Amino acid sequence: MNLRFSDSKGGFELRFGAHVVLRHSVQCPSVVIAKGDPQVAMYRGNFRIDDAPSGRIAPTEWRADGADMLLLDAGEPAVRLRLDGDALVVDALRGGYDRITTRFHAEPDEAVWGGGEQMSYLMLAGRRFPIWTSEPGVGRDKSTELTRIMDADGMAGGDYWNSNYPQPTFLTSRWLAVHLDNFGYSVLDFSDPAAHCVDYWGAQARFEFFAAEGPREIVGQLSARFGRQPALPDWAIGGAIVGLKSGTSSFDRLERFVDAGAAISGLWCEDWAGIRETSFGRRLFWDWTGGARSEQRYPDLRARIAALNARGIRFLAYANPYLAVDGTLYEQAKAEGHFCLRQDSDEVYLVDFGEFDCGVVDFTRPETRDWFADHILGREMLDIGIDGWMADFGEYLPTDVRLADGSDPMEAHNRWPVLWAEVNAQALASRGKTGDALFFMRAGFSGVQAHCPLLWAGDQCVDFTRHDGIGTVITGALSAGLVGNAYSHSDCGGYTSLHGNVRTEELMQRWCELAAFAPVMRSHEGNRPDDNLQYDSTPELLACFARWSRVHAHLAPYVLHLSNEAQDKGLPAQRPLFLHYPDNRGLFTVQDQYLYGADLLVAPVIEQGVEARHVILPGEGPWRHCWTGEDFAGGIHDIPAPVGMPPVFYRPDSAFAPLFGEMAEVLNR
Repeated sequence: MNLRFSDSKGGFELRFGAHVVLRHSVQCPSVVIAKGDPQVAMYRGNFRIDDAPSGRIAPTEWRADGADMLLLDAGEPAVRLRLDGDALVVDALRGGYDRITTRFHAEPDEAVWGGGEQMSYLMLAGRRFPIWTSEPGVGRDKSTELTRIMDADGMAGGDYWNSNYPQPTFLTSRWLAVHLDNFGYSVLDFSDPAAHCVDYWGAQARFEFFAAEGPREIVGQLSARFGRQPALPDWAIGGAIVGLKSGTSSFDRLERFVDAGAAISGLWCEDWAGIRETSFGRRLFWDWTGGARSEQRYPDLRARIAALNARGIRFLAYANPYLAVDGTLYEQAKAEGHFCLRQDSDEVYLVDFGEFDCGVVDFTRPETRDWFADHILGREMLDIGIDGWMADFGEYLPTDVRLADGSDPMEAHNRWPVLWAEVNAQALASRGKTGDALFFMRAGFSGVQAHCPLLWAGDQCVDFTRHDGIGTVITGALSAGLVGNAYSHSDCGGYTSLHGNVRTEELMQRWCELAAFAPVMRSHEGNRPDDNLQYDSTPELLACFARWSRVHAHLAPYVLHLSNEAQDKGLPAQRPLFLHYPDNRGLFTVQDQYLYGADLLVAPVIEQGVEARHVILPGEGPWRHCWTGEDFAGGIHDIPAPVGMPPVFYRPDSAFAPLFGEMAEVLNR
């Protein structure tokens, strides 16, 4: 066992191997407990969570109790610190105390990363991050007018820490990682430079520790802990997935992409089960069946899917874990007991998703998981030839529902995305489709990695804004990759268009340049497709998408190599620069460029109107410019970056250098 208590001057320490992870003294108690008084409000997946804790106890004295350590208040035990292998269990011993704050030791200027998929900041030091899966918000910047408008409209503006996929795991530049092995509400607080604080809402918190010689090894350990994804299907990395949602005309529009010379691996029609028009925009009809609405919008869908398959093109669809009250599946699900219920009656708990109500499918019930996996994802989708889907949502579980297994919804809320991922993975396994069919999710929490083969970055605004625009997909991929998610991608072109915010040609072009250097390249028409440019709106945009889809397809052998690395070592495809260059502290905060594997460096243009940018080339070099062939030494360089030529570099000594050297020809073919 690497974890042990030891005496220190004026107190005691908890050490993990050579690392001090916790230090307790009279002057600085390591644990504080209190009684919580929470207030939780939810509106359409946006949460306001407040607390008014009372009876705060910061026990200063201590005594050993066998292998445990007791923290005393007025001579009586208040907290027990118990070692469980390489984990620390913190128990609040006073009745009614259900708030635990644990202060972990921090070294001066220690860098901190993690927190799940964080969209605004890769480096977490200096800030607090509530860990609660939710809608991330629109705008996510309290200084902007859009965020203020959305806050006034259903608490929907968001902030820097809001995330579909948070996770109570952090790793530091001591190459140490700490994971809170609980699902309840928590806060990672790095605002005090002397301590890494974790607030947990519960009477017991369990912390796991990991340590290694460097960042790649610690990331590999975390990947092994949470579960490694199956390799991506060859078809998913061998071309672009075109997202169209105009009913049967989507098939005709797909031919424009083919004729333009695009490398196409899939057609994604999220409207396969029907549509619903709302004030937010064009929404889907949440009734996951190939019934009358599907037949009306996509006649003879099974035959059309087969025809695409004969051309090497897969068909993808959409599903989420809710059923609309006016759909055909709702009554069946209600009759068979598949929904979460109200706490005060046996009525179905309905959630307003924006001008329509839905029942929440209760995945704590084994029979319900089986029904959804087999009846909906299996019979209605996989069995008609659908080879993939967006497994949307998972963040909306209200905190006042009644669940079949009797669990506390405050604890079950963060567990919900993991259950949703398990159901999707179960469906693939039931049809022998694991590693062939593909679903992708935005919601997540600890353990989703073992089941979800691919993340997508959620609903970015169709702009270049700092906290909700194109650049956030880089930060999201890098942060999620550090805690065991090997594969991430985004809606190419962005998604959220509200209050006059619409796509520009420049944004569409720049997003293609970014999307080509992700494991999966997939376009999206957005929430208001009729108000926005699409990739088939103009010949120029169509040609742009086609060019970068060919680059993406050309890199498939390299992405397969990265997939093998993910399986063997747990390394993500998209990596922060410090992962391979940990001795350079100047790289610890870099989040606007990334290593694609060890041998490609991608520095996308994510600012409007920019035609050159600073690029950090780590190490000594040389790094070769993919489009000009010019070699650069390591360091910071000003690189021209006109539209169509984003800064991308490769290592000339890479085994894949011949492949990389052909990219310019492929792009301009």
